[in-house]
Amino acid sequence: MSFVPEDGILGLVVQIGWLAFIVVSVFYGQRLQMWTMLREVGSSLTRFKAMKDWGRKTAITVVKEVGKKKDDPTVMIEEFLEHRVYPPVDLDPAGIVWKLEHVLDVRDDRFKDDVKLMAPEADETQIFNLEMMLGCAAALNIIYKIIRHYYLLGKKTMSLYSIMQVQMILPMLLIEAKAYASALKAISQGQPIGDGVGALVAAKLMHGYEQREIAKDTIVAKVPIEDRTAYVIKARGPGANVGKPGEAIKRVLEETEGKISTIIMVDASQKLEGEKRGDVYGGVGVIIGGIGVEKFKADESVLKHKVPVNAVYVREDMGDAISAMRKEIIDSVDPAIEKVKRLILERTNAKDSIMIVGVGNSVGIGQ
Repeated sequence: MSFVPEDGILGLVVQIGWLAFIVVSVFYGQRLQMWTMLREVGSSLTRFKAMKDWGRKTAITVVKEVGKKKDDPTVMIEEFLEHRVYPPVDLDPAGIVWKLEHVLDVRDDRFKDDVKLMAPEADETQIFNLEMMLGCAAALNIIYKIIRHYYLLGKKTMSLYSIMQVQMILPMLLIEAKAYASALKAISQGQPIGDGVGALVAAKLMHGYEQREIAKDTIVAKVPIEDRTAYVIKARGPGANVGKPGEAIKRVLEETEGKISTIIMVDASQKLEGEKRGDVYGGVGVIIGGIGVEKFKADESVLKHKVPVNAVYVREDMGDAISAMRKEIIDSVDPAIEKVKRLILERTNAKDSIMIVGVGNSVGIGQ
């Protein structure tokens, strides 16, 4: 049975309509698809701009409240949001880690100096927090600019593949932008974030024991655990700071002449979709994220002294890691400590010296 009349005016109109549709699809289908993608990206761009503007406004407000600078710091903040770091040349990879570390150290010092100029009344903890808060605002700014770049380039060139690139990754970029916006809010209030779960484990273990600075912005405490001597390491808090865990591991190994039975590292680790947030599991190897400088130094040191490295990790996604610490993450701290203690009993002997490294951001987490 046919639903389209074969005779008469109506049948002719339907046939002409189908023919016109086929012609338009053949000759203008790609252009129609392009317009659809541009509309979708343009709509998302409005959302990203709103988040970028909110981040900028929040950063300016917090810096003014904390820093009490006589002059308006808005221009300095806007310059900070456009700051770029240019890595060293990697054509000859020999020694590139140390060159990269130098660039990163210069960047950190420069950022802290800039924050001090913006907020002269801020204390050390507030300076660390303001620096990371401005970093989150800068991340929102660059995400918006990247999307805008491909959107305008697609409109300018009418290139389907230019706009398709950004259209395909929009959902992931939106998740990332929301995470940075959440981090900005949490850090501006000095709240612990999910990435600090390793630091929180270390803080609980070293609480009440004497601490000293072992590397830049990184502390160590000698703690008796299960009839062993544990060198517990974490970034100095409660400011937003990740310290130098790789350098700290290197220096403790040098101080003890490599007489460490095992190193246990605790950190957050990327969870896959379908996995449960806050689950605690173990592994082996140096678990330090970031650009790779600190992981390289730790890898080199443990290889030199032939020290085994065990890892304890807590499952989190990116949104968990850089937003205010969720209840599931807080609840994972005690199970992580119990797993550390089981590893100590299983992998070492009484009277041994061990090292426990709580990796992560110490914002909101004291000693």
